[in-house]
Amino acid sequence: MATQASLTVPAFEFRQGDSPLLVSMPHSGLNLTADVQAGLSDQAKKLPDTDWYIPELYDFLESLGVGFIKANYSRYVIDLNRPYDDKPLYTTKTTGLFPDILFEDSPVFVDGKAPSDEHKALCKEQIWTPYHSTIEQELARLKAKFGYAILFDAHSIAAQVPMLFDGTLPDFNWGTNAGESCDVAIANAVTQIMRPNYTQVLNGRFKGGYITRHFGQPSDGIHAIQLELSQATYLNDELAKQSEYQLDDSKRAFIQQQLKDVIEACLHVSF
Repeated sequence: MATQASLTVPAFEFRQGDSPLLVSMPHSGLNLTADVQAGLSDQAKKLPDTDWYIPELYDFLESLGVGFIKANYSRYVIDLNRPYDDKPLYTTKTTGLFPDILFEDSPVFVDGKAPSDEHKALCKEQIWTPYHSTIEQELARLKAKFGYAILFDAHSIAAQVPMLFDGTLPDFNWGTNAGESCDVAIANAVTQIMRPNYTQVLNGRFKGGYITRHFGQPSDGIHAIQLELSQATYLNDELAKQSEYQLDDSKRAFIQQQLKDVIEACLHVSF
């Protein structure tokens, strides 16, 4: 199978803001390269492990002056929240830089049809590296302008994923790398703004992936926090069980207001 020489769509979309906050959305992309699409298993073709509708849920960012960067390619092409060298982030079972299993523990690719090493190298060069370089440059710009910068890494996941964790996740799963990736004032701000109808945990199963751990350097004035949002807070539950992913309009208004409150709480923290 011939590897494509270049990408058919840009690796990501980036919008600069005029606040100290940058929001990253590394797992919401839906595009596939030809090599990846040709090899996907039937179940993987549904893109079940996508952070569904994260850009839509945060569509208020520009109105608040908040910049964002969002991936255009699926995590099955390359996982932007894993390190370049693919060293494991967790001691428990998880997926890597180039996922070969779904969260349901079945193969991503048909046997013998996984992308080549050449294709992987292309994705590292044309997707991973520019995504991370853009974050680095933007955080440096924000720090120079405001004296500090905050990176908010926005994710979502199904409420129940037996391969990754037992039971049902809380609605909001905050990660600050056990307090090392941001000042405690940021964690306090976001957890204290939560409405009582939503459940939450700080540094539970998800303590922050590579993006949070790598960029969060509070001693250097750059803070990072990850939110892993339960998809039960905004997806149509019955359709999701059938691997169909649709926003639930009756939930959307409530979750978007809560997310907006969270982002505004981050903006009110200063150093």
